[in-house]
Amino acid sequence: MHDGTARVRLNGEPVNQMARIGTFSEEVVCPSEQVVKTRNDLPFTHAAIIGCSVATGIGAVIRHARVPAGSSVLVIGCGGVGLNIVQGARLAGASPIIACDLRDNKLDYAKLFGATHRINASSVDAVKRAREITGGLGVDTAFDAIGSEQTALQVIDAVAPGGRAVLVGIPAFATRAPINPSQIVYGEKMISGTYYGSVRPNIDFPMLADLDMDKKINLDQLISRTYEFDQINEGFALMLAGEVARGVIVFD
Repeated sequence: MHDGTARVRLNGEPVNQMARIGTFSEEVVCPSEQVVKTRNDLPFTHAAIIGCSVATGIGAVIRHARVPAGSSVLVIGCGGVGLNIVQGARLAGASPIIACDLRDNKLDYAKLFGATHRINASSVDAVKRAREITGGLGVDTAFDAIGSEQTALQVIDAVAPGGRAVLVGIPAFATRAPINPSQIVYGEKMISGTYYGSVRPNIDFPMLADLDMDKKINLDQLISRTYEFDQINEGFALMLAGEVARGVIVFD
């Protein structure tokens, strides 16, 4: 049994266990209230991502924003969380579902998971293009899956009057976004934040497992790469380079 400390280096520096989670340990001891029972036929690799990016992304749409069918959605950032926001929007029956990222390969993934429109923000004004797609008004709900000042402002700007901007990505504590209060007041826009998709793990994890096994969400293709334990540094490098949708470490 590991001592709970991950023997991993990232850019030459050791990466250690955080927040009382097992990280890269082969075995962990958990308080009973932090254990959720799921169906026996759920693959361990799927359980790993349900407990993180899947719950956060789908929960942000279904549990937090409660996006209604037929409404328009913008997702800025198509990493693991953003792709699951796209999946959640598709599950909710939203349309159009607009995905925005700086990388074409991430936008290709977004299409695979349900995006109807794609915007590469490295060459196109994301807010302007989202408004064009929605007839000039903007989207009903916009999600920031990045957590930067710029993306927070973009989702606020992109929503239509009466729309909602949802902050999902974890920002640095020092991040400040200079919003325009008059835009919020006159446009009756709403801004909300969600942590971990506002999910209730004991209820939502089994539900997500059922959706997965019933093929109503796509976790097979979300896991675009698996690694053995000694390939962890390669996994970090590919993640930072934006080369994977979601990578999972598997143990023998």
